Amino acid sequence: MPAEFPQIDLNTLDFDRPVVDLEGIRAVNPQRFEFEMLSGIVHIDTTQHLVVGFKDLTENEFWVKGHMPGYPVLPGVLMCEAAAQLCGYYIAKYVAGVGSMIGLAGIDEARFHRPVRPGKRLVMVGHGIKIHRRLTRFKVVGTVGTEKAFEVIVAGLSLGQLSELKGA
Repeated sequence: MPAEFPQIDLNTLDFDRPVVDLEGIRAVNPQRFEFEMLSGIVHIDTTQHLVVGFKDLTENEFWVKGHMPGYPVLPGVLMCEAAAQLCGYYIAKYVAGVGSMIGLAGIDEARFHRPVRPGKRLVMVGHGIKIHRRLTRFKVVGTVGTEKAFEVIVAGLSLGQLSELKGA
């Protein structure tokens, strides 16, 4: 793994005008409804294998009512899922090919630093640390405002073409 995580000034990115909106994400990622964990992607750099996306959390999220009633917090596993979806988008679009089903192959070194609450924006920066057509690994750091919320290494595995897998 590279010793240094690429630095990107999030203040230079326009979160009101994502480079990939929800419809663009849906064109690549198969998750729908309650499991759409991305609101937009604001930066993609295929040279550095860098992708920046976000999830705007609302009071209507499926987990709000039951995950800590009175003090709802985004479950850590859903932070990892959001990170995996961000990286899955990058892998399917730029590595394995659109239409590829990218499965979660692993989660390593997950650390959670602060609660993430409804009404906040979770921003995630993913950096490809191993890029291969079949198996790809990304380090992802998630922030809320200026505070680190979580970090994780996610591995994505290309399982084949989604259209072929649906009939299997």
